[in-house]
Amino acid sequence: MTELSRRKILISGGALGALGALGITAPAQARVQDWPWSPRDSVAGSGTGADPRWVWDEEADPLVASLIERGDVPEVNRLLWDWNRNDQPLPEGLPADLRDFMERARQLPSWADRGKLETAANFNKSRGLYLNLLNGVGGGMLSTAIPKEARAVYYSKGGADMEDRVAKTSILGFAVGALNAYRPDGSCVVEAVKTRLVHAAVRHLLQQVPPWPYGIPISQEDMLVTWHTLPTFAMRKMLEWKVPISAADSAAHLHVWQVTGHMLGIRDEYIPATWEAANAQSDLVLPRNMGPTPEGVALTDILLDQLAEQTSPSSISRPLCNALARYLVGDQVADWNGIPREPVWDPLIRSAWPKLVRFREGLIPLPLVPQVAWVIDEAIRQYIMWFLTKGKETKIEIPTTNRPS
Repeated sequence: MTELSRRKILISGGALGALGALGITAPAQARVQDWPWSPRDSVAGSGTGADPRWVWDEEADPLVASLIERGDVPEVNRLLWDWNRNDQPLPEGLPADLRDFMERARQLPSWADRGKLETAANFNKSRGLYLNLLNGVGGGMLSTAIPKEARAVYYSKGGADMEDRVAKTSILGFAVGALNAYRPDGSCVVEAVKTRLVHAAVRHLLQQVPPWPYGIPISQEDMLVTWHTLPTFAMRKMLEWKVPISAADSAAHLHVWQVTGHMLGIRDEYIPATWEAANAQSDLVLPRNMGPTPEGVALTDILLDQLAEQTSPSSISRPLCNALARYLVGDQVADWNGIPREPVWDPLIRSAWPKLVRFREGLIPLPLVPQVAWVIDEAIRQYIMWFLTKGKETKIEIPTTNRPS
């Protein structure tokens, strides 16, 4: 915590005082609360009904903890460096218990629909600008307003180098959005399985260095919260912007994320079967898991600085990024994240972006699009290109340490 500036702590302090230690609940209290979302609404159609706050990854967690304790992780990372394609055999030399797990974990669920996955790939292509903006900037800003996630990111190894952390996060995101995501030559299976191993490592490592007062991180509910900051948030925003989306495209976009959730280790009984079920679950888990933290404020500041560096060298770039982030996630989340209000850019973006969307969808002619919209458009394009480029320069690896400080 010594690296968090006094200014950033003060920014989030008032809200923290009002909400208390959000996201920290005594285990005795939390376990007696019911999980009101019905597993009948999941892709499994049934389940135990167990509260996902107290469920983790019973397969991956003990395995990865053992790999770390045995000192096997550096060699495993070396062997997995060139494991890149969905159809690629696992490399020789992996520990037998890890190989057995990964062979099981890389199999698509029986309910995966190849036709929907192909439709989803084409939808990602046609709506890539919106999805990259919403998943990259919007999802990033939402994640820093999730106390458990912000703390897990800040104190884990990735928190010490957020540019690298963003790059590694982008690898999975762009694998999901690729045209060949779940085809044999794609990489979504590979990146999801690697990410599942990383999550297990973070669960183990963060509890090894006291004091870590927040319990076991990255529960099933924590993963659901993150899941909803991606497809559920993106679909809601696109519908709010009146982006035309067919029923087939809508169902396919949900399906690719259902499959991805399964591949990441989310139990089928928690994965929503429909958008109606997803919206209901999102409305349950996001409010009880979101709020301000000093770590979230600090991470937001880093992320917006990175975005500003890529969009423009001029002095307007950070104010523009602040306003864009506020427009995407709303005032409450922006205030939790310590994003300043921008009296010039806030109203410009609120006015210009809907017109730019309508122009892109062929609903209004070019003369009606304000000039400032193209500044916003170019800023978004530059950020997406940076996101893509950084994602290609690194690979997902299992950590062996927490944040060095």
